[in-house]
Amino acid sequence: MALDRSGKRRQKRVGLPAWSSSAQEDETIMATLQGSQSRSGGKRRKRNGNIVTKITACQITGHGFNRGTQLPGILLEERDKRVKWHGIPTMLQKLHDSSHPNSDLSHAHSLLKVLLSQLSIEAMSFVTDDRKPAQESTYPNTYTFDLFGGVDLLVEILMRPTVTMQKSKNQMNDDLVKDCLSVLYNCCICTEGVTRSLAARDDFVLFLFTLMNNKKTFLQTATLIEDILGAKKEMIQLEGIPNLSGLVQSFDQQQLANFCRILSVTISEPDVGNDDKHTLLAKNAQQKKNSSPSRAEVNQVALLNIPGFIERLCKLATRKVSEATGASSFLQELEDWYTWLDNALVLDALMQMASEEAEQSSTESSDESSLATSPLRHRLPQSMKNVHEIMYKVEVLYVLCVLLMGRQRNQVHKMLAEFRLIPGLNNLFDKLIWRKYTASNHVVHGQNENCDCSPEISLKIQFLRLLQSFSDHHENKYLLLNSQELNELSAISMKANIPEVEALVNTDRSLVCDGKKGLLTRLLTVMKREPPDSSFRFWQARAVESFLRGATSYADQMFLLKRGLLEHILFCIIDSGCTSRDVLQSYFDLLGELMKFNIDAFNRFNKYVNTEEKFQTFLTQINSSLVDSNMLVRCIVLSLDRFENQTEDVKVVEVLSECCLLSYMARVENRLTFLFRLVNIINVQTLTQENVSCLNTSLVILMLARRRSKLPFYLDALREKEYAEKYPGCLLNNFHNLLRFWQRHYLNKDKDSTCLENSSCIPFSYWKETVSVLLGSDRTSSCAIASYIDEPYMDLDTDPLEE
Repeated sequence: MALDRSGKRRQKRVGLPAWSSSAQEDETIMATLQGSQSRSGGKRRKRNGNIVTKITACQITGHGFNRGTQLPGILLEERDKRVKWHGIPTMLQKLHDSSHPNSDLSHAHSLLKVLLSQLSIEAMSFVTDDRKPAQESTYPNTYTFDLFGGVDLLVEILMRPTVTMQKSKNQMNDDLVKDCLSVLYNCCICTEGVTRSLAARDDFVLFLFTLMNNKKTFLQTATLIEDILGAKKEMIQLEGIPNLSGLVQSFDQQQLANFCRILSVTISEPDVGNDDKHTLLAKNAQQKKNSSPSRAEVNQVALLNIPGFIERLCKLATRKVSEATGASSFLQELEDWYTWLDNALVLDALMQMASEEAEQSSTESSDESSLATSPLRHRLPQSMKNVHEIMYKVEVLYVLCVLLMGRQRNQVHKMLAEFRLIPGLNNLFDKLIWRKYTASNHVVHGQNENCDCSPEISLKIQFLRLLQSFSDHHENKYLLLNSQELNELSAISMKANIPEVEALVNTDRSLVCDGKKGLLTRLLTVMKREPPDSSFRFWQARAVESFLRGATSYADQMFLLKRGLLEHILFCIIDSGCTSRDVLQSYFDLLGELMKFNIDAFNRFNKYVNTEEKFQTFLTQINSSLVDSNMLVRCIVLSLDRFENQTEDVKVVEVLSECCLLSYMARVENRLTFLFRLVNIINVQTLTQENVSCLNTSLVILMLARRRSKLPFYLDALREKEYAEKYPGCLLNNFHNLLRFWQRHYLNKDKDSTCLENSSCIPFSYWKETVSVLLGSDRTSSCAIASYIDEPYMDLDTDPLEE
């Protein structure tokens, strides 16, 4: 059963109502029908209105009823008395008869208003209920409206101007269009199947976009389109929308922000929903099958080709909001209103109604008191504009984030920098994005949960996701700093007698953050204030980690170390009592990037972890889930290898001898334990983007061993471990299969190979060479896995990639 975006189950859309099988009732209905035939000129009319005759004719000719309202009116009225249809079938008959091209549409509109009032009550009940599963009996009016062809009739009425050659004398007015759209939306949210049936009509979906040209019908149209696109099996192609560029350019800023809600459905790759489909094996097979760009990627290109589109989104994302109330009352009102506001479009409708009401009141009376006490004005809180703006920004930031992760990433990056998105967000940080308040009464949802978050929470998460995408492996990451902070990085490099990073040198200082603090520094400040298990910590850590990812920069690391980031991370892992696996994983990854190859970071680590109890707690956290902590293990192994080759440096030698973490990893039995566990927790069928790092970490351990001519020792140790566990061949056969997958996966992915090289400082050619050596078929080679699997247990001929 389908879910709408608020998680509620919709009703089933079924066929005609079950008529009573009672012979007596059938005879009564037939007698009523026969007796109701009128006379003309003394002659009885033909009894073609007999329901039995009509049904028999349908069975013979194959031409059945198109809609329930084609049933004789007297039958509908008679049945209505028994099942309480509230006159809806009869009104639909009248609506159909009064909505022909040359009819007086004012009468049709009057009928539609009556129907709308009946259906709106049920729609509001759906929005404000306690998320109880909807049943047929829950929304009987909407169910009946759809059952008797009301949905199809309204689609016909709306689209009639586009299919009728003759120009109608009675043109549809905006109010009639709005009410048609409102009724359709009510049916979509209350009755399962309506949305899917509308989504299947491509002509109607494209037609709806043409209605967005009219500002008066924009909100209702946008609301309906969003719901329909969410149920559409195939993603719509934006290029198919008539005059897409002109349409988008005609939008004002409010319309453009709402249009982003629709765009989010058209530019995001659909969520497969099945965990098996998220495996790298399945993804690679899918990419091989569909080598051409996806519809989402094509739609992204279509948007980027619209003149001024990105610039307008940047202005929307960074425009300021006048603060009408204090933070505490603002938050309380925000939470109260969000309990029943469905989305930004509903909020827009309220704001529009308030404006219209104000205009009407000012026209009717110049008395200011009457305007101030108008009903809707009285119900809208003062902080509504703030909520309005927050919900806008959530949609805009989401679209920008998706575009930043697409194939046109560099083009998008260039435009976001040019239009000063980052400095604008920095100016909004304290006033809107991360207000200074203490609030623990709302639930902060985890990043993997499909849940409804308040606008304030959604804004924070989208903001952090945007920062993560913006900084990740891109030289524009330095725009997150201000000029003074850039100078600080230069000074760190000069003091350490190392060259400045090229990206730092090339940063256009006219595009960096303004004020006393850059955006990265502001983020670090609020990061330290978050409660231990707050899911914001996950996104905050991801955003900061993305700043460090790529080729390791000593200056970047020291910039963050000087601000106490390492001590904060260690406190969260060891002392805070944090139990969230997601938060811990993000901190392990961040800690790995912060400490990698940095002797000062290991020295700071040793000063904080100054007791055996703390160190054991730290190890317990690492060992509790290697999938979460393996990136940190990789960092420690790589750093140890480099430090052991710097014995001429007195400081390095001193830290090597004193640091408990380096001493622990220096013991070969500990590295072997990590290696065994890393290989043992994954296989080709379960590899995902989340755990493939375990395979790469195991490879790093073996590559470093190979550099020191100790690869045979490690392979032999794995063989002995197999026999000790009484599973001979199991581990090495699995590792062999994993490496075969690795070859097919990485040798065709330039980005992934670059990431591996940058993060490890090991040339990718050495990665490939080591894998080839390990997969060698010569059983006399001491570096080939095949040499360590006894013949009875060898299973290297089966190709797991073909299964």
